[in-house]
Amino acid sequence: MTGSVTPEDAYTAEPFVPTRGGLPALRKAAAECRGCPLHRDATQTVFGAGKATARVMLIGEQPGDQEDRQGTPFVGPAGGLLDRALADAGIDPADAYVTNAVKHFKFTRAEPRKRRIHKAPTLREMTACGPWLAAELARVEPELIVVLGATAGKALLGSSFRVTQVRGTVLEEEIHGRPERLVPTVHPSAVLRAEDRDGAYRGLVSDLKVAAQELA
Repeated sequence: MTGSVTPEDAYTAEPFVPTRGGLPALRKAAAECRGCPLHRDATQTVFGAGKATARVMLIGEQPGDQEDRQGTPFVGPAGGLLDRALADAGIDPADAYVTNAVKHFKFTRAEPRKRRIHKAPTLREMTACGPWLAAELARVEPELIVVLGATAGKALLGSSFRVTQVRGTVLEEEIHGRPERLVPTVHPSAVLRAEDRDGAYRGLVSDLKVAAQELA
């Protein structure tokens, strides 16, 4: 109908988020989310993964190509690097809950049929997906949040967030109405892109050790 408003025009996932149930209920509902236009081109919703009793929640930007295809966060090269860095820092990856600020893969193509190229989500898209992140935080109630990269930081703390200014420090902020402790660091994909990959990796592990000390 001309002039009708589709769910994605509202740019909010709120109508799709169930008020009851645990993580399985959230995951099932998220598969049908139409809260913003990103669902149109993505293969599927990529919801968080891990235990509801996890002490630490790691929040990244958005799913990548492999995550979009498999439906699980951090299963690509960046995810493998993150698991190794967590273990080196003294955090068992199996005890962490991992998710992204945005649940659908945003990408562009240089040419038809070419490789899908990651495109950073806008603040409006991050805000639209915020109700899912708020619901995950409410269900898991982590003792600590590790913020992976600038986009995740902006989704949680606003557009003025700069990961380079606060990485490796412990922040105390109110997130979605809850007091939270956060340790920001770079996204593991930034380590993979770095010229000095070894140095970038050591920096990531150093930041994660701060998180490990907070959990000790």
